[in-house]
Amino acid sequence: MSRRDHCWVITSNHLMEGDAIWLNSRGGWTRHLHAAHLFNSKSDAEAALEKADRERHIHVGAYLAAALPGVNRQPEPQHVRERMRTEGPSNYFHGKQADAQNVSI
Repeated sequence: MSRRDHCWVITSNHLMEGDAIWLNSRGGWTRHLHAAHLFNSKSDAEAALEKADRERHIHVGAYLAAALPGVNRQPEPQHVRERMRTEGPSNYFHGKQADAQNVSI
């Protein structure tokens, strides 16, 4: 990945429902990463984050997340954490969750 491909999105969690949300290009919030505003400039993203941080009646814990421009420049997560937030919680048993099913109480 070249330096020019490094972009950012602003993400947070909805205050009442807890869902992962992203700032869209109209200054509102969306529950879909592909509809998020993709910032090419970190300084522009930080300025938008500062403004978005004033909306604490809507969300909690806003931060910049690194993203990659995907198909039609729609944001794609760059890190595993953001991919997990995009795809939602895992609802299948694995690892310790699967082992706990075999324990008798």
